[in-house]
Amino acid sequence: MNPRVVLVTGGASGMGRIFAQRMAERGSAVAVLDRDLVGLEDVAGNSSQIHAFHCDVSNLHEVRSCVEQVTRELGSIDRAVHCAAIMPTAPLVEQDAEEIRRLMSVNYGGTVNVAKTVMPTMLERGAGELVIFGSTGGSVLVPECGAYCASKAATNAFAEVLIEETRGRGVHVMLVCPPLVDTPLLLQARDSSDPKMIRDSISRKRLADPESIIDEVERGLSRGCEILLPGIEAKLVMLARRIAPRLLWRLLHHFDRGTS
Repeated sequence: MNPRVVLVTGGASGMGRIFAQRMAERGSAVAVLDRDLVGLEDVAGNSSQIHAFHCDVSNLHEVRSCVEQVTRELGSIDRAVHCAAIMPTAPLVEQDAEEIRRLMSVNYGGTVNVAKTVMPTMLERGAGELVIFGSTGGSVLVPECGAYCASKAATNAFAEVLIEETRGRGVHVMLVCPPLVDTPLLLQARDSSDPKMIRDSISRKRLADPESIIDEVERGLSRGCEILLPGIEAKLVMLARRIAPRLLWRLLHHFDRGTS
């Protein structure tokens, strides 16, 4: 049975947009939250089931206001999918401190704001689903992506503890940790320091397909999965980080130096 009301952050592009469109096609009323006004207008124009809300997830007041409006206009939120994130890159010693804090504010702070806003009602009802997009980047650390990796490490930890603390209370919380995915988020990395690892992954066509990631997310939801590592690459790199972290760093540096 499809959820009646779905909320998707970062739904104006990338995997959030794919998820929003799929849910709308199946009859769900979908609230898309994003800062991208043009993208919001475009995605909402594709379906009468999609409702656009301009929102900066790093702003708790805006998140609360949007969720209240969604609930008032569409009904109680049955599924919340938190995809919103940013990815400007640079070596940490060169990256502006304000930009590093902004990454943490949007990626981790946004997760906190969304979870703290939608979870109380879900827990009160004893029903609902919350999908949080973390990243393998929270564990598999990449040069020039230190601030992003730190924000996703915090997101992963927050989501995993939330899963344990709310277990058995009727709400399904799922953490999704994908590898590099072919979405517009990578353009932010390319337009800032253009990290060699990301450039190499793009040129070698080693990016995960966003449609296949969402396929796995949907299967994970249907199975009651709690921590999802979509795709074989995500599983392999997370395993390597756990059992041989120094070897993984050597491999990362080797590929980094070998990229033109």
